[in-house]
Amino acid sequence: MDDYKDDYKDEYNDESSRHKKPGHDNSKNEQLNKYREKNTGPGEKLTSDAGLKISNDRWSLRAGRRGPTLFQDFHFYKKQSHFNRERIPEKVVHARGDGAYGEFELYKSMRHVTRAHFLQEPGCKTPVFVRFSNFIGSKGSKDTAIDIRGFATKFYTQEGNYDMLALSFAVFSVMDAMKFADFVHAVKPNPRTAVPQATVAHDNAWDYVANNQEIAHFIMWLMSGRGRPRSWRMMEAWPVNTFRFINEHGKSTFVRFVWKPMLGVHSLLLDEANIIGGVDPDYHRRDLHEAIMCGAYPEYELGVQLIQEEDQFKYDFDILDDTKLWPEEVIPVEIIGKMTLNRLVDNHFAEEEQVSFDPATVVPGIDFTNDPVLQGRSFAYRDTDYHRLGTGNINNIPVNQPIVETNLNQRQSDVRHRIDVDSVHYHKNSLAGNTPKETPPEKGGYAHYPEKVDGHKTRERPGESFFDFFSQPRMFWNSMTPVEKQQIVETFNFHLGYVKSKSVRQQVVDMFGNVDTHMATAIAESIGVNPPKESHVPVTKSSPALSQANTAYYPYTQKVAVLIGNGFNGKEVKNVLDYLHHCGVFIDIISENLGTVKGDDGMQIEVNTIFTSTYSVLYDSLYVVGGKTKNEAKFRSDIKSFVKEAYKHYKPIGVATTAASYFNNTNKNNLAGVVFAENNPNFKDEFVSAIAQQRFWNRK
Repeated sequence: MDDYKDDYKDEYNDESSRHKKPGHDNSKNEQLNKYREKNTGPGEKLTSDAGLKISNDRWSLRAGRRGPTLFQDFHFYKKQSHFNRERIPEKVVHARGDGAYGEFELYKSMRHVTRAHFLQEPGCKTPVFVRFSNFIGSKGSKDTAIDIRGFATKFYTQEGNYDMLALSFAVFSVMDAMKFADFVHAVKPNPRTAVPQATVAHDNAWDYVANNQEIAHFIMWLMSGRGRPRSWRMMEAWPVNTFRFINEHGKSTFVRFVWKPMLGVHSLLLDEANIIGGVDPDYHRRDLHEAIMCGAYPEYELGVQLIQEEDQFKYDFDILDDTKLWPEEVIPVEIIGKMTLNRLVDNHFAEEEQVSFDPATVVPGIDFTNDPVLQGRSFAYRDTDYHRLGTGNINNIPVNQPIVETNLNQRQSDVRHRIDVDSVHYHKNSLAGNTPKETPPEKGGYAHYPEKVDGHKTRERPGESFFDFFSQPRMFWNSMTPVEKQQIVETFNFHLGYVKSKSVRQQVVDMFGNVDTHMATAIAESIGVNPPKESHVPVTKSSPALSQANTAYYPYTQKVAVLIGNGFNGKEVKNVLDYLHHCGVFIDIISENLGTVKGDDGMQIEVNTIFTSTYSVLYDSLYVVGGKTKNEAKFRSDIKSFVKEAYKHYKPIGVATTAASYFNNTNKNNLAGVVFAENNPNFKDEFVSAIAQQRFWNRK
């Protein structure tokens, strides 16, 4: 039989499959073809960027064999000076990320509420680019930091680009963009020491929290499993801002968007996230690459929540307040389409690092509201990218280029590749027939919604409900299962345990006593301060949609570590591995050495990972086969270590007939989620069901 190794189709290295996706909209991909260059291959000669053939790229030009380097060595100067400029300023926030291309397909027409072209006809496909990112850390930080994630999507529509900037929380940290810089300053590393990196486990962050209590709801999300996603493929995301849909009749409808992953919403445990950050800081990137390369394309459905203009004041929250969510049970989510990510970038810097997203990049039919955060974001994003990318020609960069024709009067700036041959570059004019011409709204030109505005200039909050900091955090807490509540307390304890100021710790406990008295008391006991004096707000509402216990669960793309040596039951193991592959489970074969292991019937399985270079926390489940190796003691010790870690993290474990000796049922454990093959004709199905369940919280 074929060797069992990573037999995933390597689409990443297959140029034809990488750039041609039958049945997909390839318009953006085809546009990028003219920018793709291959420097290697038979007969290719090394040249300078000016086309000069290089005879020696190894030694600098010197005055004498042992003499100094000559200033006239222009090849060294150009090579080194270009290298000195290969880095650009990293993003202040969302610096660490990765991205992929794909397409969005509309399920149902939204013509009744918006004139946006890509939302008109069911079946319409629009090319997209998505960038996932972490908020706090630098480019060199870890993927699994406890943090909010970015989920920015660029739609290359037939009316120009549309950027949808989502976050992995349904709520934001501030009510007004004026405070965003302060929030970022507070959560970033201490300016004196530049530590800690990629975490809010420090005094400044929690001092800010305690003294800016509108952030309470955001912090509840951060301390929950939402702050440590299992995968970008299993992460819900919201643009958090309130927008308007505008239809062809000029009618406005308030809208919020949400991306719902087809695989459900799943998280790492606090302990797992911390360990993985050290042993594999690229965990989420690697997961995204592996899924796309083997054809398990990440999929997300797009949902909208709609509020009629005349209904905006009927709720107990302000629809313009980004620290408040729109509960799904009150304002239903209508699923309107699906996005599939099916292609990785060709060059990380050219595409992922240089991609620019801007919430002010909209298309006709989508407009702004007076959401105070959105108003600030509509300025901030493009301005920061003018600085970071160093040019006014941001949309000349291939990944940012729209797929439609562009005619504009902007000229010059750095990195101007476009060669404009017009002598006229202003509006209005007679020399060029007053072209390029304006397009009236009825023919596709963008027009803002003519909202009536009155009142006095003021810095007041938009409404009284903006002062309600704790009702929705309380609702979030009420929506959690006992396991989720315990994890929130543990995550608070982890972060506040690093805070040196007792005063700050006490302020935080007093603040979150407004969310739940018992929660705050449990935190106080752990961090050495007094319990809160006040009781929590009298809110009994809950939103079941907020609990991950109510998400979808599948075995598909769950990653299983197969722990195996020689002498295994060939027929049994083949049967199980075939079934795991059939169910779309990802598999790593782990043993003492790379090479192959041989079963009792001569079956050979290729080992693609060794115990020395991997860790139990990197897998969602174990299939323990056992067997014989040259160093039997170390092999058994490694398996026991993997099993102990996985069992502690409530993960499913499948046990082959040859591995039963590794498990003993005692009064101290109940082996919940451990599935044995011995005398079990239903082992395959039970094991796959356990893999789908993912965690066994009743385990002891």
